[in-house]
Formats: sequence, structure tokens, C-alpha cells
Amino acid sequence: MPTATINGVTLYYEETGQGDPLVFCHEFAGDTRSWTEQVRFFSRRYRTITFNFRGYPPSSVPDDPSAYSEETSVEDTFGLIRHLGIERAHVCGLSMGGSVTLKLGIVHPEVCRSLVVAGAGYGSTEHEQFVRDARTTAEMFEREGAEKTAEIYARGPSRQRFIQKDPHGWAHFRDLLATHSAVGSAHTLREVQARRKTIYEVGEQLATMEVPTLVVNGDEDELCLEPGLFMKRRLPNGGLAVFPNTGHTLNLEEPALFNQTVLDFLTLVEQGRWTPRAETSTSLLPAEARPA
Repeated sequence: MPTATINGVTLYYEETGQGDPLVFCHEFAGDTRSWTEQVRFFSRRYRTITFNFRGYPPSSVPDDPSAYSEETSVEDTFGLIRHLGIERAHVCGLSMGGSVTLKLGIVHPEVCRSLVVAGAGYGSTEHEQFVRDARTTAEMFEREGAEKTAEIYARGPSRQRFIQKDPHGWAHFRDLLATHSAVGSAHTLREVQARRKTIYEVGEQLATMEVPTLVVNGDEDELCLEPGLFMKRRLPNGGLAVFPNTGHTLNLEEPALFNQTVLDFLTLVEQGRWTPRAETSTSLLPAEARPA
């Protein structure tokens, strides 16, 4: 079982394929297994790397809540990239992993060839409600355990379209969540999710970030739509893709569309064809033709 000791914990990871490195960062309700559809697709072209954040077995599950934070997750990801001898990587994250991916681009742009930030932004709007929900769910994990909590959490509003489209795929997603550590999940909810900086709070840093970035959202993932548009407007080298009739679990709900969208983006980056926009304006006319 491949593991790396990073920042005092053991991180489990998997590598498949050869080529330029492509690192995947999972969501709160996921782990390495959440990226199976992407590994099968991208490992034909890339050196794909998936890993479990701390708190997700077989990675370490520290008992001390202070061992968890989004900043720590960012440094764990950076440490793993360096441990694997990677100079620069494409990095793709979903939800919690998307937020970590975005913050990695802010703090360590030197290791990021490109970023895919999918389904990120929970807690940026309706922040107080998000924090309450995170703490309530953490208590549920501690009181009821992962198996019972997974049955409830996996049926959230943003997962309903997934249930409708692919009941078998959703059931597999729920069953994987049920195997998670209740301790690790509770600490992650309270210390990583509820305490992280919102997308809006890093707006000034986004405006100076030059890493090519693709933001991806589902149009029915209500809590991510406004933060996604905010990122598009702030990132000078960012683009936005929105999937129709799609919820939060983008890579599982629409794997073919997700894979092709990400591949097209990576190809443009590698060919030097993904470039910053020249100007943004509400005017219909170019600057030189506008009235003084």
C-alpha cells in the first residue's frame, strides 16, 4: 500500500498511468475511490495521482482536532506533490478538494501547471447556515456513526439529481461514505469545512493569481453558483463551465462530460492556447470607439 509521511501524518495515495502528472483532490464525502471514472480515462494520457486527506483511512486519522485545517490540507497536498518528485502538476479538486486546489494555487503556484476547481464554494453564501449544518453533521457522525450518517448526508438537496440520473452510482457513493471514519469526518467538518476562508474572503488573492484555472459547476448546485461566477470574474486566467441539470457530485453524476471538459482544458493549457482575457466591460463597444 503506497503511503507517504507528510507533515507528521501518513497519507495514502495511488498512481496510475504515465505522462504529465495530474493530481485529484477529493470532496468531503469522497476519497481516492471517488475518482475511479477519471483515473480510467486520464491514466491513458497522464500520470494520475489520487490520495486520501488526513482523517480518511487508510491515511492517518489524528484524534486531536487541532491537527485539521484547510491550511493543513493545502500543505499536505503540496508536500505529497514534492514527495513524489513532481515539479509541476495539473491539480483537479471537487468541493472540499476544489477549495483546497484553489488555495494551493494561491499559496504554492509554483507547483501548479493548471487548476480545475469543481463544485467549490459551499459556505461562501449563507455562511452561518453552512457552519451550523457542518457542526450538526459532525455531531451526527459522532453520535450515530458513519453508516447511519451516510444514509442521511448522501440524500442532501445537491445530490438529488444524482439519485435520479444514476441510482446505482449514487448507492455506490453512499456506501463508500459509510466506510469513512466517524472521528475523521467530524474533525474535518468542524475544523476544515466550518473554519475555512470563503471564496469571497480570498477575492483579492484570486485577482493576482496567474495559474490557468477552470471552474466547473452544476447549475442545480445552488450554493456554488455565485461563488463560481465570483471566481470567474476575479481570476485573470480563469474560465467557467456550467453543466445543465446537474448537482454537486459532478464527476460521478456526469463522468463523460466532466472528463471531456477537463481534457479539453488541459489540452489548451499544454498547447499554450489557454490565455488570460484581454478586457472585461459592460459596454458593447471596444474602448477606442466609446464616447469620451
